[in-house]
Amino acid sequence: IMSKLYFKYGPMGCSKSAQALMCRFNYIQKGYKVLLIKPSLDTRDNENNVTYIKSRIGLKAECITFRPDESVMELYNKHKDSDVVIVDECQFATKKQIEELRDIAEIIPVICYGLKTNFKTELFEGSKRLLELSDSITELKSICKCGHKAIINARIVNGKVVTDGAEIVIGGDETYEAMCYSCFKKQREQN
Repeated sequence: IMSKLYFKYGPMGCSKSAQALMCRFNYIQKGYKVLLIKPSLDTRDNENNVTYIKSRIGLKAECITFRPDESVMELYNKHKDSDVVIVDECQFATKKQIEELRDIAEIIPVICYGLKTNFKTELFEGSKRLLELSDSITELKSICKCGHKAIINARIVNGKVVTDGAEIVIGGDETYEAMCYSCFKKQREQN
């Protein structure tokens, strides 16, 4: 297996979690041990004190979470028999955690899936560091309602696009909509 740091990013709804889970399945099917993790900030898929990565199309797998103040290297050291690390929602990782993932990628492959930018069209801390340090960067594409390529994760409040508020508000289709820049700009100007 090629040890590299991979960053696969795209807007909401582009199948990031589904692809992370399919990647996990592929490694397991070939006999590899996968360490599947995500930042604890993503609390959407917790059931009965078990945390999952779940895709909109129904794929689901149990995972381990890590807090912003936690060392990802220490987490990896507890699972040293892993052949690959797959990280979902990597945009919520801290700069230091991404640097630790970079160090782990010197030993085994680390494949990160996440958003590039927040609803204000600014880079997340984790995504910024991944863009700076990754060996391989892949854009996962999605489309806007108008049919053009979606690049914006627009936050919708009461049916309107908002660009003010906390950087992180956990939510799915009820809170965010992937849009092209033109539709984002038009809707923002209508507010």
